[in-house]
Amino acid sequence: MTPTTAVITLCSAARLDHVRRQQRLLRSTPVRRIVVWLDADPPPGPPEFAGADLLHVPPGENGLRLAAGRNRGAAAAADAGLIVFLDADCLPGTALFARYRAAADAHPGALLCGPVTYLPEGVKPEDATALAALTAPHAARPAPPDGENVVAGPADHRLFWSLSFAVTAPTWRTLGGFDEAFEGYGGEDTDLAYTAKQAAVPLVWVGGAHAYHQHHPTSSPPWQHLDDILRNGRLFADRWGFWPMRGWLDAFAAAGAVEETPAGWQRT
Repeated sequence: MTPTTAVITLCSAARLDHVRRQQRLLRSTPVRRIVVWLDADPPPGPPEFAGADLLHVPPGENGLRLAAGRNRGAAAAADAGLIVFLDADCLPGTALFARYRAAADAHPGALLCGPVTYLPEGVKPEDATALAALTAPHAARPAPPDGENVVAGPADHRLFWSLSFAVTAPTWRTLGGFDEAFEGYGGEDTDLAYTAKQAAVPLVWVGGAHAYHQHHPTSSPPWQHLDDILRNGRLFADRWGFWPMRGWLDAFAAAGAVEETPAGWQRT
């Protein structure tokens, strides 16, 4: 594995326990670790993220700045051969970096995505070698066999998600990064995927680049993010001509919280 691989993780106090476990596993791999702290308060001091580059991107007017945080991390990793984005609640499988590196060599101009397994509640692996036995990739995304790469079809960019993905530095420059107009939760990753599609950047599913999402309480639909989803959904729709996150919007509508109007989705 090349030491010019940089791993970017966004973190806040709400996910601190998750990212601690992730960073412990990452310390055993020859990668450059970049942690971007998203809360308004300053990030924890040493030794919380010992050995990692720690950046601070405070919230904006409308909430946490995930898009800006990822861009800031990528700017710090501009000289890396491969840039890997791994969410704070995701643990890297033992082959994740090797598989992303091999995929980048085979598809240097692509947006690379590996399978993600959602771990059950109470499962908190402390040893990377324990992860393989837990592998059960989420069924909503392709999971090719280990070592195989599958170029997505023209309609599949909508399936991109930002929990775990990788790009070469030149591909990142082609994409131009995430749109920082997106603040709070939702939409910025699908926007990046459609930017990639527009720029003829293929999406490639990378077999064996497994990540493992650590359990945390959530709601479906995510009521705490309703206003973010409406605001970011409108921003996306104004650009691409349709609304993302339709499953959540339909669920909110079924509960009587929102409605679709000729002007778009809005609160009832």
